[in-house]
This record gives sequence, C-alpha cells and structure tokens, in this order.
Amino acid sequence: MDTAKLLSSVPTGIWIGGEEREGKSTFNVLDPSDDEVLTAVADATADDAVAALDAACAVQDDWAATPPRERGEILRSVFETITARADDIATLMTLEMGKVLPESMGEVRYGAEFFRWFAEEAVRIAGRFTPSPAGTGRILVTKQPVGPCYAITPWNFPLAMGTRKIGPALAAGCTMIVKPAQETPLTMLLLAKLIDDAGLPKGVLSVLPTSNPGEVTSALIDDGRLRKLTFTGSTGVGRALVKQSADKLLRTSMELGGNAPFIVFDDADIDAAVDGAVLAKMRNGGEACTAANRFHVANAVREEFTEKLVKRMSEFTLGKGLDESSTLGPLINAKQVKTVEDLVSDAVSKGATVAVGGVAPGGPGNFYPATVLADVPPDARILKEEVFGPVAPIAGFDTEEQGIEAANDTEYGLAAYVYTRSLDRALRVAEGIQSGMVGINRGVISDPAAPFGGVKQSGFGREGGFEGIEEYLDIKYIALTK
Repeated sequence: MDTAKLLSSVPTGIWIGGEEREGKSTFNVLDPSDDEVLTAVADATADDAVAALDAACAVQDDWAATPPRERGEILRSVFETITARADDIATLMTLEMGKVLPESMGEVRYGAEFFRWFAEEAVRIAGRFTPSPAGTGRILVTKQPVGPCYAITPWNFPLAMGTRKIGPALAAGCTMIVKPAQETPLTMLLLAKLIDDAGLPKGVLSVLPTSNPGEVTSALIDDGRLRKLTFTGSTGVGRALVKQSADKLLRTSMELGGNAPFIVFDDADIDAAVDGAVLAKMRNGGEACTAANRFHVANAVREEFTEKLVKRMSEFTLGKGLDESSTLGPLINAKQVKTVEDLVSDAVSKGATVAVGGVAPGGPGNFYPATVLADVPPDARILKEEVFGPVAPIAGFDTEEQGIEAANDTEYGLAAYVYTRSLDRALRVAEGIQSGMVGINRGVISDPAAPFGGVKQSGFGREGGFEGIEEYLDIKYIALTK
C-alpha cells in the first residue's frame, strides 16, 4: 500500500462541525517503529474547544429530536463505510501506533461493530408507564439524551476506544467532542471524515487533536454547557478528571487501569490455558488494559505451564508492524520501553528468573521482546503495577483460596481470566474475584454486545452491551393525574 498517498488523504486539521480547520500551530505524529515523523497535525487550543462546543450545542436539540430509526441508519452506514475502508484504517493505525497489521485489522472489525450494535440499540431506548401503587395517578418514565459529551481516548486502540463512545452517544441523541491521544490522532481524524461521509449532520461530532490536553479539557469541563465526560486511560488521570468535573456535576464514566490476573488451576487443560495466555497477554502487544498482567498458576502444573508458555512466547518475531514477517510490533514510545525495563529489572533483582526475552534489542524504534518471568516473588512491583507490554510474570499458589486471594491483591478490578475444567469452581471463583469482567477458559473477552468496565480503581460505568447506551441517557419521571 502507498502509505504516502494514504497519509495525504487523512485530515490533519482540527475537525469542528463537520469541517477541517487549520490550527495556530502543529505537532508531529511519529512512527514508533523508528521515531520518524509521519505527518504534522493541527494543535487545538482552548478557543478551538469552545468552538467545538458551540457547534455541538447549536445542533444538540435537532439531533436529539432526530427519529431513532434515522440515527440508527446513519450509524449503520458508518459501520459499512468503516468496513469498506478497513485496509486503509488498519494501515494508518499500524503506522501511528505500531501494532502489527493483523492486530490492526482485528481492531477495525471490533471497532466497527460498535456502530452496528448501537445502530440497533438506537430504536430500543425504553421507558415505562405504570399506575401508582397508591392509586393517586400514573407514573411515566422516559429517557432523554444527556446532551453534549466530551470523550478522551487513549493511544493503544486508536479506533475502538473512540467507536465504543461515539456509537452509543450518537445513538442516544447526544452530540460528541473527541480528544484523541497526542500519539495517535490520525485514526480518529479519518474516522470523523468517514462519519461525515456517511451522512452525520454537521456539528454533531468534532475531533480535537492537541498537545495541550489540560488546556483543551479545562475549557470544556469548566463550560456549563457540557453535560457528560467519558475517559479511557490511567487511573491517576481518571481521578484528576473526576475531581475536575465535580464542580459542574458532570455525568462521568471512567474506564481506567487494570492489573488482570490469569489464574490456572491444577485441573485446567494446560494446552488450552497456554493458548488463552498468549491471547490474553499478547493482544495488542500487551498494550491493553485487559491484558493478562500476572499469571497465578497452581504449583502442581506451574512447571508444565511455564515450559509451554516459554515455547510459545519465543516464537514471536519483533519488527515493524507493516512487515509481513513481524508478529510483535514496537511499544508506543521510549518512555513505555523504560517502564517495562524497570519492572522486569525489579522482579529479577528480587529473585525472578528470565525464562525468555527480557532485554530490549536496542537500535532504532521502541521494541521489547516477548518475555516470560518465572518464580516471581510476591513483593515484585510487576505483580502490583500495570506493565503494558509483552511480559508474562508467573507466580505459584497451592489452594483455591490462595488463588482468589492473589487475584484480588490489587487496587484494580477490570478483567480476570480463569482456567479450570470444573464448572462449580469456575462459577465460585468468578463470583469471588473482585473484577468487572471474568473470562472462563478464554483469553479474549471483549465483545460489543457485552458490558465492558471495571470496579475498584479500574473505574465505573460500562461501554457496550445493552448497558452502554444508558451512560448517555437521563431518566425523566412524569407524574400524571389519575
């Protein structure tokens, strides 16, 4: 594919009200495989943020009044448009984020599904009509869009983290402003253009690429017209945003950090567990909030599991995401490589053994190999902190209670994985784990038809499923006389 031609077709301005605008300045977007400049994009300011909110507010009432079927048909058209441009979108994601092309293609399919799913949910926003138990009248409950929304999306899934916010917001009748990550704005800018091509009315969606996220975000949150904030990213930033949004009492939903345990019991199918471990750990090169972050394996099967996982992890080939021979691309930047290196070094210093990988290759690009750490001690930081890279630390346990205790020994609670042949144990452990999502004998759990979200320090609110659209709806009770 002619990447230069593709890049030239992508908007690089600020997308406001269905139109591309120049900014006062620009910032560079880099290829993480070699840190070369891909292109420069306009750098949005607080004034641009207010202009985007002006556009959203100008059409909010009209969009809310648009028949649900019509909103759904536009979302369905977006799904078809994304599907038709899958190759271009996947290539663009690989260029700016680094993941190998098959991973990007998988994200395009996954991300597009949120438009198809919420196209169908747009016409299923339900209320109720019941008599008052006291016999004094009737109760009418209806749901209405919350109003203009602001979405902040991360760099690791440049398409899907946006589509699972934009889809339900538009389906509910809300206007939306999106601030993509500074590292990966191009995919979201292309998506905005495709959504416009699919027939979305001008002003309903704006995209603000920026290197000054604090300035842009403050301008929106502090403006009383904004009614909803949705964020995917680190727990630290999420906490700050919740505090900042409190003065305006914004509706908020937060999908924050994870520290997913992967528990293998002594009755598990070990080959299936290894297959699931590779999926759960290496999806997106390990740069996923749902990635298995620590492996708690029953001591009776730990040696077998470790040997088989080492073999599988040693088969990954580092390289640029667009190279057909590559099965593992670079991390997003040098800072993330340093984070991974520090966590591995800490574990080794405390007694862990590097079974495979463990050393960055050096040279251009932000590469780190698939790594397995054996005999990881309880005090290793990597069991407490999110590694966000292709490292699998393995620790042992003896009893079911110890496995559950180890899984819950974290402030996070986003995803967890359990491997066992016993249905009773599977349900018992799933109920005992403090996590918003649990995969039983499977390494991939994300599904547009299922509610995605966590508990504890992993945030609140849900994206996807029947529940996802509720995040963008207010409940109104109308009291009727008898």
